[in-house]
Amino acid sequence: MKKLLFLQFVLLSTTLLAQVPEDALRYSWYPQNGSARNMAVGGVMGSLGGDISAAFVNPAGLGLFRTREFVFSPSFKKATNSVGYRDNNDNHTTKNKIAIGPIGFILGFPGVTDINRSSAFCFAVNQIADFSNNIHYKALNNYSSFSEQFAEEFAKSGLSIDQALNSNSTVPYTVAPALYTYLIDTVNINGTLQVKGAPEFLLDSGLSLMQEKQKTTKGGMNEIALSIGSNVNEKWLVGFTLGIPIINYQSHTIFSEKDISGDTTNRFNAFTYVDDFTTKGSGVNGKFGIIYRPKEYIRLGFALHTPSLLMLTDTRSTSLQTELENPVNTYSVSSTTFTNNQAGESKYGLNTPWKAMISGSYVFRELEDVRKQRGFISADIEYLRHKASRFNSQNESPTPDEKAYYKSLNQVIKNEYKSTFNFRVGGELKYDVFMGRLGFAYYSNPYMDKAFSANQMFLSGGLGYRNNGFFIDLTYVYGIKKDIDLPYRLEDRANTFATLKQNQQNIYATLGIKF
Repeated sequence: MKKLLFLQFVLLSTTLLAQVPEDALRYSWYPQNGSARNMAVGGVMGSLGGDISAAFVNPAGLGLFRTREFVFSPSFKKATNSVGYRDNNDNHTTKNKIAIGPIGFILGFPGVTDINRSSAFCFAVNQIADFSNNIHYKALNNYSSFSEQFAEEFAKSGLSIDQALNSNSTVPYTVAPALYTYLIDTVNINGTLQVKGAPEFLLDSGLSLMQEKQKTTKGGMNEIALSIGSNVNEKWLVGFTLGIPIINYQSHTIFSEKDISGDTTNRFNAFTYVDDFTTKGSGVNGKFGIIYRPKEYIRLGFALHTPSLLMLTDTRSTSLQTELENPVNTYSVSSTTFTNNQAGESKYGLNTPWKAMISGSYVFRELEDVRKQRGFISADIEYLRHKASRFNSQNESPTPDEKAYYKSLNQVIKNEYKSTFNFRVGGELKYDVFMGRLGFAYYSNPYMDKAFSANQMFLSGGLGYRNNGFFIDLTYVYGIKKDIDLPYRLEDRANTFATLKQNQQNIYATLGIKF
């Protein structure tokens, strides 16, 4: 476990700067989400076109449309999490959700004077990332304590206890509650004044703490796409999408530690820390794409996605309850005690990574007898530079503390994440008005640390029906996602972390009408 570069939170009155590297990864490491047809073939869409999903992948594919079309795509998702933490792998949770995939209009126009030319406009909305999840883990830990994070922050702040606890505290969400409830305090050890967390004395004596974390998240990243695609001489297709991502993320986290030794002489019994956090905002991005058809049955595609320039607002409130023994006392406090009864708020910018994609498709030649099988096979290779995510201040005159914080945060992102290649492949066979589809997708590990094992893999299959201007598609996708979760970050040692394995069962449906 590699020690992570320490981030000191800069907390200024009711304004907080408390972004962490995981916030950046949330907006870049997610799988393709599209129509049922698109998901059935693994999400591949870099050189295919002819589907509303092209607006979010390679808008050049919209150039194949010559008619008008309305599409609606509901879905149902079930996720089961298995979490391993400190030798305990018996932690399981389940989350179900009904969601909406791409919905919108495509308006195709054939060329007026040239039958080999056509154009199409598209207005669509899609949930490109789903944040809904529920994780829980519990285990004994004799290595470190959550309270050490607060102790480190206080030791580095240069504040006195009175300064940290005043009504305009600069550390109202972490250090101030920890000091107020005596979870951390200053102690004289061998003539040296140190900051210690109460649970640390158990660890120093060789005992273990029972740690437990429950985190529920919800929301998503939806994107409005305004797209245009053009077909030139049946050889070249070009397209552009103006994307407007809209962010809504909410999390409710409860973390607790408890002394299960029965020894009351160490004075610590338990604490429970509750953190309520939301992020909302919006932004803009661009997607450019081309598709070249050297032969009627070969398509080669290239797409480039610019970074999303996001304007975000975080709000946060915390509470802490500490139970001490010998004598028995319970202390409780909310962060609003130190912020004039207001939740903390921070406005900032985030530039997500840029993305590039190459793709190839082989389309089985369309035969005059449509009762015979036809279809395609296609593959995408996607390059994504996770380490290029960058936070920035949105204040006209950022303070030196703000500048230092974002510089430190961006350096952590650069050090902790890496560029990745993602792969998608899929195919379709058509028999008269019915279609069968299969697909596979793999999203590789974004972490630099080899101890952090993470990837996403999806197997998919589906059926489709098209007749007389009406179509319906139904798809089943089975996914396996591996990731890690850091319950807290420390500077003086390697960080303990939980390993997450999520099994996903997804059902997608798409209804469409050509008119």
